Amino acid sequence: MAEVKRWHQHYPKEIPATLSYDDKPLHKFLEEAASVYKEKKALYFMGKELSYAEVFNQAKKFANYLQGLGIQKGDRVAIMLPNTPQSVIGYYGALMAGAIVVQTNPLYTERELEYQLNDSGTKVIVCLDILVPRVSNVKKNTPLEHMIVTGIKDYLPFPKNLIYPFIQKKQYNMVVKVEESADTHVWSSLMEKAEAKYQHVEVNPIEDTALLQYTGGTTGFPKGVILTHRNLVANAQMCDAWIYKTRKGEETVLGVLPFFHVYGMTAVMNLSILSGSKMVLLPKFDAGDVLKTIHKLKPTLFPGAPTIYIGLLNHPDLKKYDLSSIEACISGSAPLPVDVQEKFEKVTGGKLVEGYGLTESSPVTHANLIYGNRISGSIGLPWPDTDAKILNMETYEEVEVGEVGELAVKGPQIMKGYWNKPEDTDNTLKDGWLLTGDLGYMDENGYFYIVDRKKDMIIAGGYNIYPREVEEVLYEHEAILEAVVAGIPDPYRGETVKAYVVLKEGYAVTEEELNQHCRENLAAFKVPRIYEFRDELPKTAVGKILRRQLIDEEKSKKDIEVSTSLS
Repeated sequence: MAEVKRWHQHYPKEIPATLSYDDKPLHKFLEEAASVYKEKKALYFMGKELSYAEVFNQAKKFANYLQGLGIQKGDRVAIMLPNTPQSVIGYYGALMAGAIVVQTNPLYTERELEYQLNDSGTKVIVCLDILVPRVSNVKKNTPLEHMIVTGIKDYLPFPKNLIYPFIQKKQYNMVVKVEESADTHVWSSLMEKAEAKYQHVEVNPIEDTALLQYTGGTTGFPKGVILTHRNLVANAQMCDAWIYKTRKGEETVLGVLPFFHVYGMTAVMNLSILSGSKMVLLPKFDAGDVLKTIHKLKPTLFPGAPTIYIGLLNHPDLKKYDLSSIEACISGSAPLPVDVQEKFEKVTGGKLVEGYGLTESSPVTHANLIYGNRISGSIGLPWPDTDAKILNMETYEEVEVGEVGELAVKGPQIMKGYWNKPEDTDNTLKDGWLLTGDLGYMDENGYFYIVDRKKDMIIAGGYNIYPREVEEVLYEHEAILEAVVAGIPDPYRGETVKAYVVLKEGYAVTEEELNQHCRENLAAFKVPRIYEFRDELPKTAVGKILRRQLIDEEKSKKDIEVSTSLS
């Protein structure tokens, strides 16, 4: 019996305070769904549909092929794909083979990819054909042994599969031809020759790692978050309990959130497989395509991020489309503006609520009630079996109701630790409690609110951006003397990346040149959108650059602009 917390009084009777979690590995979700919902459609991708039986059959083939390459329990397999059937099949197939999945952003530059492959010790990577040059260039500097190559056309229906190479040539200015070799394998070929059986691997759900999901902080490069099978099973089952009105085997989930992001992976992919839902996969977010997809395919569930909902609401053709199929949405990755929530609910007739989580918590810990009392501006209530408290940042003692401190969370979805980083693990996990680095408070009813971030991490368009990483790239430019990066308010992306730079004496560089330098070394979403050249940067007495002062200056500018516009 769970300890009664003040937030439990607000739970509808349909949501229990504690759940009974399945003692099984995550990939059992797919095996069971293929048994219960065998002929039901699991995936829809640009006109192509796959049943649960077909997805499971192909996942078994992939597991078989990996084991044939020598992959054993605990080996790391990277998935560097957008939302496609291959990203789902590869993910579950790798787990079935006993491997640990390493989710890899397809937008990564060679520099970022090389770091992640080395840090994780990845042996096999599954990537798109257009990414082969990037992967090939770093392969010799990493432990990578095999590359499995696929393409968007592999799962397109006729005649789209014939037309797509011409579209690809026009879009990317490249013709992709992949030759099979001892270390390069073609997805379509392996699906033809691999058997739909694999060697069963015994998994301890509580102890064994399923996923390395990379995240970061204000210092150094991203860290690999160790998420076990139990972590991911628990969070998917919590999500299933929270949206209790869903009908098993009957929902259609819109898969716009990328699966290489932990939120999309849990709230779309794992939840859909658990509940026997059909996933509609979109490889990238385009507001027009999303509106057409909703109008045509009538999805009922639409997990997203504020920038996605804002993009749809501001599309010039919004009124041409019927969005009334949408019943429930949980928004994550960034704060949800109240006016966006209200407008989206008016347009769809469905429910849109804000949630909260971190990569380290698989990711969700809190959400507002979809079918109950919610409070705008609040991240809502802790999920079943999730404990939360606000701590004094100096003493780590729990503070009074209404007092601001650091949010700490505890539950079965909390990570095991950081990959090969025991010191970071010890600093973040205290007696089972995860210190989130976010500042907030709890009201007398048990609703939680986030007021600021203790970390300097920037969240732009739902992506986590770590200033140190961007600053290091800026410092590599010969003209830069000093650089600091900060997140400044942005009405669309939540925050945007701004770089403040001081040039070396006698050097000159343009904003365009710095932008080109950053684009060559960083994923596009990390590249600063604004550059400000200064004679000097504010510093402490010991020379530490005052990032927070720069952020405060930006907020003051915004306040003056608002005041001026109102006067």
